Amino acid sequence: MSSSTDVIERTESVDPPPARSASWPALRPLVLRLHFYAGLLIAPFLLVAATTGLLYAASYQIEKIVYSHELTAPPGGPSLPLERQIAAARAAHPRAPITAVRPAAEPGETTRVLLDVPGLPASTQLAVFVDPSTAQVRGSLESYGSSGALPVRAWISHLHRNLHLGEPGRLYSELAASWLWVVALGGLLLWVGRKRRKGTRLRRLTTPERGVAGRRRVLSWHGSIGLWVVVGLVFLSATGLTWSKYAGDNVDRLRTTLGWTTPSIATGGEHGAHAPSAGGGHQHGGGDVGPDRVTAAAAGRGLSGPLEIVWPAKPGEPYLVKESDKTWPQRLDQVAVDPATGQVRAELRFAGFPLAAKLTRWGIDGHQGLLFGLANQIVLMLLAAGVITMIVLGYRMWWTRRPKLGGYPRGGWRGVHWAVLVPFALVAVGVGYFLPLLGISLCAFLLLDIVLGRVLAGRRG
Repeated sequence: MSSSTDVIERTESVDPPPARSASWPALRPLVLRLHFYAGLLIAPFLLVAATTGLLYAASYQIEKIVYSHELTAPPGGPSLPLERQIAAARAAHPRAPITAVRPAAEPGETTRVLLDVPGLPASTQLAVFVDPSTAQVRGSLESYGSSGALPVRAWISHLHRNLHLGEPGRLYSELAASWLWVVALGGLLLWVGRKRRKGTRLRRLTTPERGVAGRRRVLSWHGSIGLWVVVGLVFLSATGLTWSKYAGDNVDRLRTTLGWTTPSIATGGEHGAHAPSAGGGHQHGGGDVGPDRVTAAAAGRGLSGPLEIVWPAKPGEPYLVKESDKTWPQRLDQVAVDPATGQVRAELRFAGFPLAAKLTRWGIDGHQGLLFGLANQIVLMLLAAGVITMIVLGYRMWWTRRPKLGGYPRGGWRGVHWAVLVPFALVAVGVGYFLPLLGISLCAFLLLDIVLGRVLAGRRG
């Protein structure tokens, strides 16, 4: 019986392959080896990203349960003027400037008054929840980011984004997002190519094989699940990279160059914290019409809830009223309202956004689980569960054949015709430059492959 070392040396042979070919059989060993290395070494990062992503997709429902007291109000009469609701929040925190207000969008919800409180983390404000029918404060919580994530969801969000390690921790998620599409598309090529070679029908391509056992059964489940989730994984990879550090900067520069940036409304200045008067309005030289008149002006231009009213940063600057309904169909129109006259100064309609800006908005909201509400969140959880399952199955396959490393021969690229290999290499260099962590890790894989080849060659010598 031959030893494991003998088997490794035979499977790792670098003898000249058959004549170069541009066909799939010649390209398959190269894709297979890349898929193997990426799956083996990047899978831990993908596993963490998928697990935390599954938790994040469920965090919206978790948030509603954990903070039901603050988010909901007992059935009552009609809503009081917004001015009175804001005054109640101001009374609870008299020294904190108002930055924005999110009026209750539906009966049974609370109004959220956002305050700029010193000492809170970056992108975090204090949200005061007010019963709209009684103006009673039902509690206050930290609110993170533009989505208004409350502490539980914010904690899960940071876990998914950077493992609570700050900027260095973002490298894990960027590495996972950079390789996810490569692993997914490579696996698709291998699975479809394998089935076509065997003349498999569509049903057997999309469902696990019956009556098989061992590694073949594991491979069948691994490939079938991958086929079902591949589109979703490519989508998550592409949208996830927009939040990354290095690739995200490249994406921003590309969007700016191509004119794909999201338009902004002309308000006459940046919005930020401002110290309102005791009544909740502002003390400007020409007076202030107050949030109720501002909301009425926005409603007159067709804006409806849920709304966010952003307070002016300086005297004379307008209120910014934004629709914040990110479910489909989205309502994301904005108007700037003069604080002295209550007249609309400017409008920005989502329908007029460039297509690229709309696609960006839809992609981000779909990645976050907002675009289709609960259905979107369920799909994200299923995708995450699919990734976790495939990783477990992939490691299972590797473990059962680890003495051999069979099927992953070195030097597979030498059988690929130059007409395919050269463009493939150029694309890899370009993608590696645009996605730096992908490029660096790919070079590391090639170096590892060379080292392993030298080690095995030394043993043969």
